[in-house]
Amino acid sequence: MEGRGDLAMPFVGTHDHTLDDKGRLVMPAKFRTHFDGPAYLSPWAGCVALWTADRFESMVRRLEEEVRSGETEPAVLRGLAARSEEVRLDPQGRIIVPPRLREFAALDRDVVICGAIDWIEIWNAPDWEGMADELDRSVAEAFRRGSGI
Repeated sequence: MEGRGDLAMPFVGTHDHTLDDKGRLVMPAKFRTHFDGPAYLSPWAGCVALWTADRFESMVRRLEEEVRSGETEPAVLRGLAARSEEVRLDPQGRIIVPPRLREFAALDRDVVICGAIDWIEIWNAPDWEGMADELDRSVAEAFRRGSGI
């Protein structure tokens, strides 16, 4: 898979968590070991994505190449940079999700943190539950077609 780099284990699993009143979110222990330096939060498809620095930089390099080749509008790269945020896990394994990203993904107190192989997604819990059945059907269909293991 492109972009795998040196990440030994992909981000997998789903975890129910809560945001505190200051927008702090405790990351699942199994994800924390991947973040010993800066990480990046960005808006994603209905959620907030959390990237390791390596994964974020790889995505930015790919987008820069797509802008140079004319495949992608420069506004995409500009929008990503303007709406993303560098964060670091604190000693308790928490990150702060800025208000504008919480608003973008309608994050309230109850959230779902899920692995998306190369990044982590942070979802509003009701939104996640609303699409869980469709995700199960999509995965089952991919396996049925032979795309799985």
